Amino acid sequence: MQKIQLDNTNNASQGPSEVVSHYLEAIFYIWAEGEPVKSARLADWLSVSRPTVTVAVRRMTRDGLVRFNARKDIELTAKGRRLAEAIVRRHRIMERWLTDALGFDWVTADAEAARLEHAVSDVVEKRLYKALGKPQTCPHGNPIPGYSEVEAREVRLASLGTGDRANISRVSEVAEREAPRLLAYLHQRNLVPGREVRVLEVDDVAKTLRIQAAKRKFTLSHETAAKVWAVPTR
Repeated sequence: MQKIQLDNTNNASQGPSEVVSHYLEAIFYIWAEGEPVKSARLADWLSVSRPTVTVAVRRMTRDGLVRFNARKDIELTAKGRRLAEAIVRRHRIMERWLTDALGFDWVTADAEAARLEHAVSDVVEKRLYKALGKPQTCPHGNPIPGYSEVEAREVRLASLGTGDRANISRVSEVAEREAPRLLAYLHQRNLVPGREVRVLEVDDVAKTLRIQAAKRKFTLSHETAAKVWAVPTR
């Protein structure tokens, strides 16, 4: 994971700096998974110190990009969310291009998209989106802001019971950024969006799920299964 250092540039007319963009993107991803956004969480995510996060968040608050709620969680303002969605949209479109057109795997595509997203203009983004056939999600199922939304009926795979069936809808963005080996594991085993799975057994003691996908069987920890979202089919 690339270490993010706070810079001192702040030119609102040119949009957020690359560093601020990393913060906005991280806050968006954590929030989208329903997790509280704390300074310590951001420090871990971005591989920086907590004092660095404190300084960055203070400046972003001053610039009207974030605020603290009553629980002291960091939240995006309307302005901050618009900017974050634009960054995430470019990232996910770039991922689509890298996987669909160039044949990269999920993990490599994510890393390359993170480098390219800050250099892509709105004009190129829109043209690329159309050229790709107007995809609605990134390669591992997360919606592209402005073009699609999360499936309303989806649940975490870990919440399913024995005998339940579901279609995988997406892999958590948190897994993508914090557990690339998990992302590779799921991709290599074809546990991808659209794949139907059936829960064979839930072991509450060992904290595992035994599932079947096509003719293959897998055992997933509850922690792993919680990072995979699916839409129940019955």
